[in-house]
Amino acid sequence: MTFISSIERQGDNLNLYKYGGEDLKPSDDQPRSEEGQNDTVAVICFLDLETTGTDKLEDKIIEIAMRTIVINKETGRLVSVAAEYESLQDPGIPITEEATLINGITNEMVMGKAINWETVEDMIENADLIVAHNARFDRGFLDQCLPVSQDKIWACSMMDIDWFRKGFTSSKQELLCIWHGFYYDSHRGMNDVNALIHLVTHPHYPESEKPLFELQANAARPYCKIIARNFAYDPILKDRVKANGYRWDGNFWWKRIEYSRSDVLETEKQWLTETIYGDHFLGVIEEIPLTEKYKE
Repeated sequence: MTFISSIERQGDNLNLYKYGGEDLKPSDDQPRSEEGQNDTVAVICFLDLETTGTDKLEDKIIEIAMRTIVINKETGRLVSVAAEYESLQDPGIPITEEATLINGITNEMVMGKAINWETVEDMIENADLIVAHNARFDRGFLDQCLPVSQDKIWACSMMDIDWFRKGFTSSKQELLCIWHGFYYDSHRGMNDVNALIHLVTHPHYPESEKPLFELQANAARPYCKIIARNFAYDPILKDRVKANGYRWDGNFWWKRIEYSRSDVLETEKQWLTETIYGDHFLGVIEEIPLTEKYKE
């Protein structure tokens, strides 16, 4: 198990501290995205949703937590906290026991509660970047409730930071926080948000090497989708393609290449050529716009 070197130790014991976002309090007169942001700062909204389940078509949001921070683009330093919002939401359907075991939210807690969607819309609209630890999950729900979310650039702190290259064996938020020397009351919205901000701006890292830098850089890189067109159906080859991470969209098998790096893309094209085509690559490469990331 990997721990950062700066964790305080007493013999064989590690001293973990509990983090509750005490240093993340909003202040007045903070920059807003539409007010002609200068080139030195970025406005980033971190959010977390709790839901009745994982099906974005059937399940409902029962809690939202958001915190908007302003950071210095050059140093990664946290300049200020611009806004915060959290609310429970009555989903109009029963919250199952299984859901309550995960997030601690009961039917009694949400009774009569409602999210102020105007406040949420304002915070989303005024952010340069929206961040969630599992952006595909959170965006899938929020896009349905808030049209403005559909046109924003999202980043995923689980996928857009190479935690494995940093020496960690998991990208699970609770474990990453422990490995960085702190713990928190997880699976409640604002606690998760505060812990995530603390994680990606952790003081262990030099300013130029903070995970937040990597997150922003990767958020600005478009995805590529490699599509296995002209693939004559073969049940054995189909299983190999599926096992390599390709998805079926009803017409073609396709795979998303995390970033449009030529080495990754060329390796995938070579694998597809050798596996199903033979001599020449007959598939199609499509670039996914930044605002379309994490919509699947």
